[in-house]
Amino acid sequence: MKYIRYLFLACLGVALIAVALANRNMVSLKLMPDGLSRIVGMNQTIDLPLFVVIFGGVVAGLLIGFVWEWLREHKHRAEVNRKAREVGKLEKEVKRLKGEKHKGKDEVLALLD
Repeated sequence: MKYIRYLFLACLGVALIAVALANRNMVSLKLMPDGLSRIVGMNQTIDLPLFVVIFGGVVAGLLIGFVWEWLREHKHRAEVNRKAREVGKLEKEVKRLKGEKHKGKDEVLALLD
């Protein structure tokens, strides 16, 4: 199983390197569209290789997806935490009640119950 993972990672690395080598041309990224930049007075552009833009978009999409999923699952995590606290409280109560039941009895007989 470990070798399959390494083989997959190697294939993924080769594919990413091939995409990077095929998309080395420089592109200009603008902060705002032309019409809006004239109104605001900000005409910010940056020149980057196309593969950096592609990989940056993939990474940004993954991060947005992870954060979205983490926020979506908040109610489930809160419910699990509430149930865990309730289980801990009930375990303490059972332990206390068992201690009261066997109070004043022989220890060996208490173990048999």
